[in-house]
Amino acid sequence: MKERPAHGYLFVAPSAAVLFFVALCPIAFAVWLSLRRFILVFHDDAFVGLANYRFLLRDARFFSALGNTVYFTVVSLAIELVLGLAIALLLDRATRGRGLLRAAVLVPWAIPTVVSGRMWAWMLNPDYGLIPRLLPVHDVDFLGTPGYAMHAAILVDIWKSTPFVALLLLAGLAGIPDELYRAARVDGASPRRTFFAITLPLLGPSLAVTVLFRALDALRVFDAIFVLTGGGPANTTETLSIYAYKTMMRTGDFGYGSTLAVATFAIVVLVSTVYLRTIGRSAGVAR
Repeated sequence: MKERPAHGYLFVAPSAAVLFFVALCPIAFAVWLSLRRFILVFHDDAFVGLANYRFLLRDARFFSALGNTVYFTVVSLAIELVLGLAIALLLDRATRGRGLLRAAVLVPWAIPTVVSGRMWAWMLNPDYGLIPRLLPVHDVDFLGTPGYAMHAAILVDIWKSTPFVALLLLAGLAGIPDELYRAARVDGASPRRTFFAITLPLLGPSLAVTVLFRALDALRVFDAIFVLTGGGPANTTETLSIYAYKTMMRTGDFGYGSTLAVATFAIVVLVSTVYLRTIGRSAGVAR
C-alpha cells in the first residue's frame, strides 16, 4: 500500500526542528543584532538599521581581513589539493599495509585543531622550538613577524587538512573501474597519458566536492590562526572570523560584530552558490 505523504513529513520533522533551532535561529538572531548598536559594556542598545553595513563598506580593517582570508584559502587549498592527490594516488596503489598507511595518514586530521595549533606554536617558538633550531636562520620569529606568520598558519592548515583531502580523493579513485586502466595498458598508453586521460577526468566530481568543502572551511578559519597568532602581528593574520570575534568579545560591540559575522556568512553562501552553478555543475556535483 502506498504510504501517505504526511508520513514523510513526520520523519523529517525532528531533523528540521533541530536544524531550525541550531542553525537558523542563531543566524536570524545575528541578523537582528547587526541592525542594532549593541555595546554590552555601556548598556547601549538602539536600532540603527543599515548603519553598521554602511560602516562595513568603508571599513579598511574589514577589507584587510577579507584579503587575508582569501589569501589563506587560495594558497592552502591549492597546496592541499596537490599533496592530497599525490597521497591518494600512493595509497590507492599500495598493496601491503594499505590499512595501516591510511590510518597513519589520518592522524593529523584526527588531532583537534586547537591541540595541533598549540603543538605547532611550540615547534615554531624562536627560543626553544624545534623548527627554528633545524633551519639555518635561528633568530626569526615565524609567528611574530609579518609575512612569516600567515605562511606559518597556512603550513599548519596544510598539515592538518591534507589527510582529509586525500581521504576524499581516495574514495573517488576507488570508484574508477580497473578495466579502463587495463585497456589503457593494452593500448600502450603511458602513465602520464593515463593520468590525464582517465584518472583526472573521472576524478572531477570528487575534486569538485573536495574543493567546495575545503574552501568553505578555510573561509571560516578561526581556531588554528587564533591559537597560533591571535590575528597578529599587526593584524596580518586576522581573518574575518577573528575580526568578528575580537569586535564582539574584546570590544563588546555585538552589533557591528554581528554585522561582520553576517557578512562572513553571506560571503560563504555566495562562494558556494557561484561554485555550484559554474564549476560544480560542469563537474556533475550540482544538477
